[in-house]
Amino acid sequence: MNAKINIGLQIVRKRPDGYHDLQTVFYSTDYFTDFLRISPSAQEIVFKMESVEDLGDADNNLCVKAFRLLQKDFGISNVEIFLRKGIPSGAGLGGGSADAAFTLRMLRDIFQLSVSEEKMVEYALQLGSDVPFFLYNRPMYATGRGEVLTPIDLDLSSYRLKIVKPDIHISTKEAYAGVTPHESDIFLPEILKNSPKDWRNLVVNDFEESLFKKIPALKTVKEALYHEGALYASMSGSGSAFFGVFGE
Repeated sequence: MNAKINIGLQIVRKRPDGYHDLQTVFYSTDYFTDFLRISPSAQEIVFKMESVEDLGDADNNLCVKAFRLLQKDFGISNVEIFLRKGIPSGAGLGGGSADAAFTLRMLRDIFQLSVSEEKMVEYALQLGSDVPFFLYNRPMYATGRGEVLTPIDLDLSSYRLKIVKPDIHISTKEAYAGVTPHESDIFLPEILKNSPKDWRNLVVNDFEESLFKKIPALKTVKEALYHEGALYASMSGSGSAFFGVFGE
């Protein structure tokens, strides 16, 4: 399973339900990947994971939660889930969301479930705001809390992408704590039609300002990417990973 980066991320307003409205562009990348295998199990559900990070107990893993959703509605039999993590956590790269979305798809295929795309999105949203993106896995302009997705034409295959994940973990709660929502007159899909070298002063991640003040090492990572010659560099999502877009 692939990761994603956020190209631009603007926090527009706080919602009555406690979430935030935002605008961002999700873009898939294979720079980091996870591996997922699902097979029948005669026992209770078995979850095994290989990871250099401590990611908590199995019951809280999104793969297991995805299985429970479909088991509840369709009575599917137990499975063994094996997950090898390569996408770092707390990085803004969507690793857990990718795992959840691919689990839903694999289970639907394995058990030949009659589930529409619309219903799949409903399941995905119960697992996380950016899980639906990984069901489509193509460039998307996202609004709402990240679940309102509009396909866009964006192809960075002629550029080189570099992702740097410092040894810093940022929780979503911590990231949002320092942000003041604001309306924006920037329409990301239009701006991203230009070359990445033109994005630098227009395509902004709103989490950077407060997090750079709190954790100066983050700003150093971004500056290093520009020093290396990146046409554009930014934090992805709520961090702490940064990506740089380099010319051929």
